[in-house]
Amino acid sequence: MHIFLLCFLALVLFSGCSSHSTHTKDSAPTDIPANISAIPDAVPRYEPYSKSANPKSYEVLGKRYHVLRSGKNYQKQGIASWYGKKFHGRKTANGETYDMFAMTAAHKTLPLPSYVRVTNLKNKRSVILRVNDRGPFHSGRIIDLSYTAAVKLGIQKNGTGFVEVSTVAPGQNLGKATDMSKPEEIIYLQAGAFSNEANAIELKNKILALNNFNYRIQMTNHQSQTIYRLLLGPIISVTQADKMSLKLANLGITNPHFITEKK
Repeated sequence: MHIFLLCFLALVLFSGCSSHSTHTKDSAPTDIPANISAIPDAVPRYEPYSKSANPKSYEVLGKRYHVLRSGKNYQKQGIASWYGKKFHGRKTANGETYDMFAMTAAHKTLPLPSYVRVTNLKNKRSVILRVNDRGPFHSGRIIDLSYTAAVKLGIQKNGTGFVEVSTVAPGQNLGKATDMSKPEEIIYLQAGAFSNEANAIELKNKILALNNFNYRIQMTNHQSQTIYRLLLGPIISVTQADKMSLKLANLGITNPHFITEKK
């Protein structure tokens, strides 16, 4: 989770005071609805993007974020967190009121509002959420979930979880919101991808000279070109992923991302 900055409006010049950076001072609700797991998912519908909540870019904590012009075909894997009691009833980035029991989320760059499917990569549970807020402003997190969404995905106790986020459009066939039949996936941190295998080996040697990471170099084909990916892992916990990301950042590798494979 995260803490509010003084006011998101003052920092990024558009509406809302919900700015998410850490999880330290937030908490779960004391009165949890008995039927919280039965709260329905968001239903994607056409909504115009908010003019005030979608500037070309904005800056928080010294980092500039560029808002996507469209969420079409967005898909990314990473770590989700959730936000709850501390923010309940406060304004979101697009001026709505945050409800920790609604099926909503915060994202740094997707246009507001957007609709996404979030899938827990460990247990394959998935939910449909409406993105109406900005955050989380933590370098290792890709989405902040409402408390209800975290419960339905099974990550509320740990506070974080490995997920895949993909946008969904109105009228799109959503299939089952929860599918436990798919096999669990192995998670890796991709440190780099190269068209030349020698470059992947060079980066591997640079990293392993200072860190005792398990690794593999994966050869794949992309648009008729051979790509060599340096994968670190498997990753077994968010804590491990955070430590690895920090060590990579110290080596100047600031944008690693997650790759999954079927077991």
